[in-house]
Amino acid sequence: MLAPIPAARLQGARYRHGAVCALDGLDLELHAGEVLALLGPNGAGKSTTVDLLLGLKTPDEGEARLFGADPRGVASRLQVGVMLQSAVLPERLTVRELIEWASCHYPHPMPVADAAALAGIGDLLAKRYGRLSGGQQRRVQFAIALCGQPRLLFLDEPTTGLDIGARAQVWAAVRSMAAQGCAVLLTTHYLEEAEALADRVVVLDRGRTLAAGTTAQVRALVGGRRIRCLTALPAEVVAGWPQVREAQVVGGRLEVVTGEAEAVVRCLLDADPALQELEVLRAGLAEAFVELTNPHAREAA
Repeated sequence: MLAPIPAARLQGARYRHGAVCALDGLDLELHAGEVLALLGPNGAGKSTTVDLLLGLKTPDEGEARLFGADPRGVASRLQVGVMLQSAVLPERLTVRELIEWASCHYPHPMPVADAAALAGIGDLLAKRYGRLSGGQQRRVQFAIALCGQPRLLFLDEPTTGLDIGARAQVWAAVRSMAAQGCAVLLTTHYLEEAEALADRVVVLDRGRTLAAGTTAQVRALVGGRRIRCLTALPAEVVAGWPQVREAQVVGGRLEVVTGEAEAVVRCLLDADPALQELEVLRAGLAEAFVELTNPHAREAA
């Protein structure tokens, strides 16, 4: 039985901006119903990856494919919804008019009311785009990305500038689209967003893949643990201990990041017998990201 054709694929993709190698032989696949989070520091190659898959740029070497076809083709583009970091839309049009205008480019768009409801902007349809707040405009852009009922959705920093409630609405919509079989490529600087939404994570740096897999698999690549406790010990003192990577006070509790949890716990208890509410937590995606993208990890990779 033949394997299903990926919704998006890069194979051996290389791309240079002048003397800078933005992508260096990148391989990437995204399948139907999957949310893939593309992570990396600034300049890692995330935007170039999106541009190649959208057909906005052509790889110098290798290939980019959407549903097995050239991403520049009309048939490919009609199956794609896009929300980029910035968008310029006519400010005098109402939200309804903008969604209707975008919908007319697709063969089977969803009703305007459904796209607005998914994005949480049902109460904004009669308002002019230019009179909306920045967060409201982002949600309109999200509705436009959804309105064509795409099989593949590109979301580039979709929740930047959104409050907690609006962010939760976007998360729910992404989960709903993926559950219906839509493939989602997400780039975000909010690592808790990637941890909450992504089935798989790809960490890029300097145009290469540093790590790829589920969030659990990526977390497992580093041995970090986070320790929390109530203590009178100053964070700057604990930060100087040899096993400690980072120490700070958050919400009145000392938080310590370390790769040697047992040794640090013993030191904490020895230094402060009155220490209370001790917790030892596995490293999250944020800790894994920081460790993977530091200069020593890059050299090892």
